[in-house]
Amino acid sequence: MFLTASSYKVICIGSTSKDIFFPTDEGVIIETPEDITSKEKIAFELGGKYRVANRYEAVGGVAANVSHGLVKLGHNTACYSRIGRDEVGDWIMNKFRSAHVPTKFLFVDESAKTDLSAIVVLTQNGERTIFHNRDANEKLEIIDEKLERAEWFFVSALNGDWQGNLKKILALKNKMHCLLAFNPGQHNIKSDTQAVLEGIAESDVLLLNKDEAIELVLNMKKDLPREHLDNEMFLLETLHRLGAKIISMTDGKRGAWSFDGKEYWYCPIFTRGDIVDSTGCGDSFASGFFSALLEGQSIEKALRYGILNSGSVIGHYGAIAGLLSKSEMSDMIEKVHPERLN
Repeated sequence: MFLTASSYKVICIGSTSKDIFFPTDEGVIIETPEDITSKEKIAFELGGKYRVANRYEAVGGVAANVSHGLVKLGHNTACYSRIGRDEVGDWIMNKFRSAHVPTKFLFVDESAKTDLSAIVVLTQNGERTIFHNRDANEKLEIIDEKLERAEWFFVSALNGDWQGNLKKILALKNKMHCLLAFNPGQHNIKSDTQAVLEGIAESDVLLLNKDEAIELVLNMKKDLPREHLDNEMFLLETLHRLGAKIISMTDGKRGAWSFDGKEYWYCPIFTRGDIVDSTGCGDSFASGFFSALLEGQSIEKALRYGILNSGSVIGHYGAIAGLLSKSEMSDMIEKVHPERLN
């Protein structure tokens, strides 16, 4: 049985899509170390045609991925998002139901196409490049009465009139005295840093990757020396001074860091097996990290949850298969070893 609105502890707000994966070993990786926010690129022959041996499909979108992760870990969570009245939307709705993720706030737009992504995955290392088309979530609207009584809003990369929607969410947060976990996307940071900073100022938890952190800090202070931008502690302290109470920051194969204004922790990656696909690693880390905080755990324990969840998901295509349950998390918790850095 699905829960009533008043019993949702978390409502994840943002995008939902269908992701289609094309694994290939044909891409050539090009090193571009001078580009601090994009140090590697991939190239294919112009006009080339490549055969893939298989393809995979999965639910995608940050709000969808994080809500699935939180439900798997036992939290009363709903996803506030938008799909179209089409075959892809029907497919997504069925996937939500089979995973026992509530669909109460998965709104169907009669005039929109459901969001769709095509994802090229390099089989050499599991890294991916995403081509996405947004339609339904370009039209996402925040309706106050739909969001009443939640304890937490998890706000991920918003689309469409995202600045207006973010302002409504922040106003509702203050009116309801609820808490905010904020996971802005790089397109939000690039298009309107000031709006993102307003969200950070209200954040109880801020989740982002290092490239996004660098982009934010650079947009505030364009003449910073490179050594500052490569310094994780500098980035975390800067974001904390902007108002975020607890911050997690991931950096792919290098692991993750967290800071709460007092303690500064680092955790290396942990994988359960072969690396298949990096899509959704950040989202699975976010649901794991945030899940621990919802349980009242320390940021050290939260890093363990996040690293374990992402290390499991990376062995599968997509961001849903491989998500850990509460019992699986408990069984594996001693396998990762964060290090306090202060």
